[in-house]
Amino acid sequence: MARASARHILVDSEDLCKDLIDQINKGDDFGQLAKEHSKCPSGKNGGDLGEFGPGQMVPEFDTVVFNEKIGIPHGPVKTDFGFHIVEITSRS
Repeated sequence: MARASARHILVDSEDLCKDLIDQINKGDDFGQLAKEHSKCPSGKNGGDLGEFGPGQMVPEFDTVVFNEKIGIPHGPVKTDFGFHIVEITSRS
């Protein structure tokens, strides 16, 4: 079964999400931005979600985590929780 590790930043607005993606792409630290901005408790750990399999996260997350390129920020990913920046850190 497929497994992946990812980290994310959860915010309330699409505009903030896009702004944070721009900052990450310009070299700002993903983990530090997660600590400063994420509404998810994982923000305290730099947004780290650990390892998980398909179906353990919301479908919008699975689509990104199990199909997109590793090591770059993806988003905005809209879920019922808000807008996410998702970075896949590993996948097997």
